[in-house]
Amino acid sequence: MLQYAMKIPEIIKKISKRVQLNGAKAIIVGGSVRDHFLGLPIKDYDIEVYGLPSLEALSKILEVYGSVNFVGKSFGVLKFVHEGVTYDFSFPRTEQKVGIGHRGFEVTCDGGISFELAARRRDFTINAMGYDIESKVFLDPYGGREDIRQQRLRHIDADRFVEDPLRVYRAVQFVARFGYLLDEETHRLCRWMVDEGMLESLPKERIYEEFKKLLLRAPRPSVGFELMRSLGILQYYPELKNLIGVPQSKKWHPEGDVWIHTMMAVDEMVKLQTGEEKQDLKMMLAILCHDLGKATHTQIRPDRISAIGHAKAGVPLSRRFLGRFTEDQGLTQGILPLVEHHLAPTTYYRTGANDSTIRKLATKVNIQELVTVARADFLGRTTKMAQQGIYEAGDWLLKKAEELGVLTRPLRPFIQGRDLIALGLRPSKAFREILEELYRAQLHGEVCTKQEALARLKNVTMEA
Repeated sequence: MLQYAMKIPEIIKKISKRVQLNGAKAIIVGGSVRDHFLGLPIKDYDIEVYGLPSLEALSKILEVYGSVNFVGKSFGVLKFVHEGVTYDFSFPRTEQKVGIGHRGFEVTCDGGISFELAARRRDFTINAMGYDIESKVFLDPYGGREDIRQQRLRHIDADRFVEDPLRVYRAVQFVARFGYLLDEETHRLCRWMVDEGMLESLPKERIYEEFKKLLLRAPRPSVGFELMRSLGILQYYPELKNLIGVPQSKKWHPEGDVWIHTMMAVDEMVKLQTGEEKQDLKMMLAILCHDLGKATHTQIRPDRISAIGHAKAGVPLSRRFLGRFTEDQGLTQGILPLVEHHLAPTTYYRTGANDSTIRKLATKVNIQELVTVARADFLGRTTKMAQQGIYEAGDWLLKKAEELGVLTRPLRPFIQGRDLIALGLRPSKAFREILEELYRAQLHGEVCTKQEALARLKNVTMEA
């Protein structure tokens, strides 16, 4: 038993004292104990209460200090809210697989069972530790602390582990997040589960949550994707798997095939994250998808290797890939333009694109986001410039777009339908043609103010 104290909120200490007065004890469990040993900030506290006769008895204790919600009552879980912060209080429980899917469990709550028995249902040893609040003792029945010291991810009970195939994806994101090695026996078990087709029963939304953790919390998501490759999980994501072994020009990609480059680019994108979860996820998925088209459009000739048209070809492939784990159409639609135009910053820089070309680009994609994707793409390789961390094309385009007022959105039209109506025109099919013609002139820099646009509009309407 480990004897040094864990830092916990004062409200939890008060509740623990009250629980003790009722002949029971409160134990902090799960990820919060793990993160304590990892030196990570603790965001959520889960507390199991041993020795009370019922959830109602626990609820009465908690109601003295805050509000209680029985959302997880069937699983022996109470949501306790104190000063706007939510804590999960639960009874220790055992689970038995009785049906298909993640809901097919028979849950038995029993405040009288031991911590060791209750912890046996958990996935990995590092998540099966506890902290007895009153005695200030860490409970570690399965050697989680030693596995942390060895930087090893190891399952607890094979029979329990296979009952929820999502644990294979959890292994992937934990290995990447913590920089651990997957225990050999656990690796064999996960591989067996994949080969047996157990992952096929998982709903998209559960897989999506693990993808998000891998992409947003791992310092090098490539570690997780390489483990997915090793475990055979990529069979469910052929758009990614097909990148393996696809050659590239050594001039532009001396690092190796498209898979290697994609993994390097994904890791580079981590360095460009802003901390805004939704936006960061969009960028991470965009860079993961950016070269999917190379699997179908790479041409190998004696004198060169090229992938002409791969950016556009990557759009339907990206839609198909994203659809395998999310139904968020808004997210998908935001990613597709970034894939289609990811070569534009470098191409426009080399050709010296004029202002109108950049203005037109802004009507198709958010230029600031596009440069972020292109930057990760450019730095995710082993060329001399990439190694220096320099991306001149992106810096050039950002400056130009900002000067033109199109960094994050296209130019707003000087003239809209209401302006036509104000001139006495009646709404008609011609409205669209007139507005499009005026907007084209604006993009080309032929009209620079609303007054110039109105003057041009009068000529257009007179001609019409």
